[in-house]
Amino acid sequence: MDIKGNYSLKKLNTFGIDVASESFYIVKSLNDLRNVLSDHKTKKITVLGGGSNILFSKFLDGLCLKIDLKGIDIIEENENNIIVNIMAGENWHDFVQWSVNNGFGGIENLSLIPGLVGAAPIQNIGAYGVELKDVFISCNTINIKDQTEKEFDEKGCLFGYRTSRFKTIDKNIYIITSVKVRLTKEKHKYNISYGSVKDEIGNREINLESISKAVIKIRKSKLPDTNLIGNCGSFFKNPVIDQSKYFELKKKFPSISAFKVEKNQYKLSAAWLIEFLKYKGKSIGNVGVYENQALVLVNLGGGTGKEILSLANKITSDVYSTFKIKLQPEVEIL
Repeated sequence: MDIKGNYSLKKLNTFGIDVASESFYIVKSLNDLRNVLSDHKTKKITVLGGGSNILFSKFLDGLCLKIDLKGIDIIEENENNIIVNIMAGENWHDFVQWSVNNGFGGIENLSLIPGLVGAAPIQNIGAYGVELKDVFISCNTINIKDQTEKEFDEKGCLFGYRTSRFKTIDKNIYIITSVKVRLTKEKHKYNISYGSVKDEIGNREINLESISKAVIKIRKSKLPDTNLIGNCGSFFKNPVIDQSKYFELKKKFPSISAFKVEKNQYKLSAAWLIEFLKYKGKSIGNVGVYENQALVLVNLGGGTGKEILSLANKITSDVYSTFKIKLQPEVEIL
């Protein structure tokens, strides 16, 4: 078992934070995973997928596991749908492109979301009117402590807005090893409810490919290339507030950006709140807020996790002082 000590994680997190792990191991198979967990029961375990939704703020104690389980298999099929089992180490965007190229619908709006398949259920990834839970059937897991296997269906995952049981009540209890989804073969239900997607498609035919390409183009225009500028995409969640609070804010700030999500609830644009406070494009030391999208915090080169966390805390504090809204990070902070 090739376990490496004092291993640099700089190339394994999209923020490009130069931090080390006490020990590090790449998991290639389920047996591999069971064995390494069994042999390191007293160690703190950190699971690393694509490193695209994590901020390392300090040296990582214990054992860091990089999940590299591979495989995409159609396990059921009828004239309308397919059920696909995807191993946790598959790249999410590559899987989306596989589905689009094969004419399978349901996740085209989730194009270009960074990270691996195994991380998708943890925060119920979503974009442009679609969430993972819309196509999700179940996920297989291994318990970190006793290596027992358990399958969770959509209801059992307790999905919410960018959250699930794996981010709340069962955080650091299970490792997701594979995910099952149901995709359409025909009679696709295209979602172009977001105006930006509809505008980008324009007069072109609405299909899986055109939606995927539109989403990719929009995301590329808003988000920096992680190979050039360290970032984790959206750092904060869009806050959901009740109707009375929304009307109160609307009276004070007429141009505030929000949309109704339920009968008496509104989702605010966190980007609007941050931009209103003049943070967009602002830099402090080696870190800053991306000039094209206020939700994105960036490592401008040589930045530390503590610097990014300090900036995030300052933004959170200023947003609360002005709007009495508490921003929550979408990124996991370690």
